[in-house]
Amino acid sequence: MKKLLCMTLIAGISVAAYSQADYKNAIGIRLAPGSYYDAFAFSFKTFVSNAGALEFNAGGGSKSRSYYWNNDYNSRRPFGLSVSGTYQHHFKIPVEGLRWFVGGGLSAYNVFSKDSRYEGFGLGIYPTGGIDYKFPAIPLNVTADIRPTIFLSKPDYNDSFNGANFGISARYVINGR
Repeated sequence: MKKLLCMTLIAGISVAAYSQADYKNAIGIRLAPGSYYDAFAFSFKTFVSNAGALEFNAGGGSKSRSYYWNNDYNSRRPFGLSVSGTYQHHFKIPVEGLRWFVGGGLSAYNVFSKDSRYEGFGLGIYPTGGIDYKFPAIPLNVTADIRPTIFLSKPDYNDSFNGANFGISARYVINGR
């Protein structure tokens, strides 16, 4: 039993140590319908090692719900702008071009609204996990991820936790390997 455990551990470490990125840099978009402050974002991903990557996003969005303002319910929706940075560690899956990843990051956003309860700055941290696929024949990378975000600061009427921050990304590979 000890031999099997040791062999499994060595095999797992070997796979993690020799995970090779199929590309170096990619640029594109990330869509996250569960997040109003970064529902649409520009995305840049770069590998800093064979398995480690940094992803940067800049974007915005608006709350899907309207709110009352001066005792008048209308279609006023707060609009937010955000930036985020994420570290991702990738692991190979036995399918060419497919990897899974885990990591974490930081997100900062500002919401613009005529109602001061919705307006303001927010800062959050998040773990992340997902899958990453680089098409072998074309310079396209797609990613699906989840970023359950805990907010360290936020406007009054915003939630302290966003567990529904799922996203998909499509990026053009600038330089493949």
